[in-house]
Amino acid sequence: MPIPGQLNPSPRLLLGPGPSDVHPRVLTAMATPLLGHLDPQFLAMMNETQEMLREVLVTRNSLTLPISATGMAGMEACMVNLLEPGDKIVVCVAGFFGTRQVEIAGRAGAATTRLDVPWGTVFDLNQIRETLTKVRPKVLSIVHAETSTGAWQPIDQLGKLCHEFDTLLLVDAVTSLGCVPVKLDEWGIDAVYSCTQKGLGCPPGLSPLSFSPHAVEAINKRKTKVQSWYLDMTMVQHYWDADRFYHHTAPITMIYAIREGLRLVLEEGLEARWARHLKHHRALKAGLNAMGLEYSAAEGHQLPQLNAVKIPAGVDDLTVRKKLLNDFGIEIGGGLGDFKGQVWRIGLMGHNSRAGCVFQVLAALEQCLMSAGCKVTPGAGVAAANQAYAAA
Repeated sequence: MPIPGQLNPSPRLLLGPGPSDVHPRVLTAMATPLLGHLDPQFLAMMNETQEMLREVLVTRNSLTLPISATGMAGMEACMVNLLEPGDKIVVCVAGFFGTRQVEIAGRAGAATTRLDVPWGTVFDLNQIRETLTKVRPKVLSIVHAETSTGAWQPIDQLGKLCHEFDTLLLVDAVTSLGCVPVKLDEWGIDAVYSCTQKGLGCPPGLSPLSFSPHAVEAINKRKTKVQSWYLDMTMVQHYWDADRFYHHTAPITMIYAIREGLRLVLEEGLEARWARHLKHHRALKAGLNAMGLEYSAAEGHQLPQLNAVKIPAGVDDLTVRKKLLNDFGIEIGGGLGDFKGQVWRIGLMGHNSRAGCVFQVLAALEQCLMSAGCKVTPGAGVAAANQAYAAA
């Protein structure tokens, strides 16, 4: 076969559900020459990365590290380490990724109780309490920021509730970390997993994890080996702790990336970063509403970093997204599962939570909607966003 040409893809603005655009400083860090994965300099970088990750997760959990795999491996790592065959788990399903938690819990051999609410809504604490009272599970898992629906699940009181029943709380923070508050110790979260390609402004490839002392105790008391050798925290943790026991060759360049991404978060400040995401969400929402688009998530529970809006009647999902990509170089996401063909998902995550992205997508989407036959007042979206910024 002929040798393919050098990589030269067309520029894209990644405003979908992930990945988002990588911060330029992260890209620069990734050009740093490689070190050996047991080089003393690299081991020092690992320590720095762990400590910054604890600060970003607002925790002092000793077992806090990024595993060498994407966010979905983080989901699996938490499940297979906390669950043994026959253990009871309650999985709260409010969208596509809650359903995936059910699948992985089943593969781990857990006795799974599925608790559902309609897509786009969130769980009530009393509803969860009722289920915990009946089931008395070892683990309760829930998605903090449901990427498929744009719904923001309140979890600040959930840890306290779970601990009344001696239940471990497992949280999916894939789309929330670095965008909205995630406070492990204060909220009593026992295990959490996330990713690098959204709020942290890095490429996909790592999954930050953290386990509370209670969760670590549960892992250490297992009667059976962890189902996955690669994701077995009883071994992985010793590569990251003082033992430096060889487990696998770490992805050096990705550690450089997350280290810089975490530096950016802490330089900005957590409160300032959360406020930035909310500010640009409000401007985008004002613009989308002015163009006649409605959110799919319930009012009061809409994610600032992932804006899911209903596709207008008579408009073809793929036609509009293709036009956005081909004519304007902007990627947004379509719906998943129950929302397939019904919603668009517009991400303002990490580096992409800025005014330039808001105005670009509003202006381009206006043209696409008009081309699709929608009645849109020219300039209404951008004007509404400007007003939102002026009022901020």
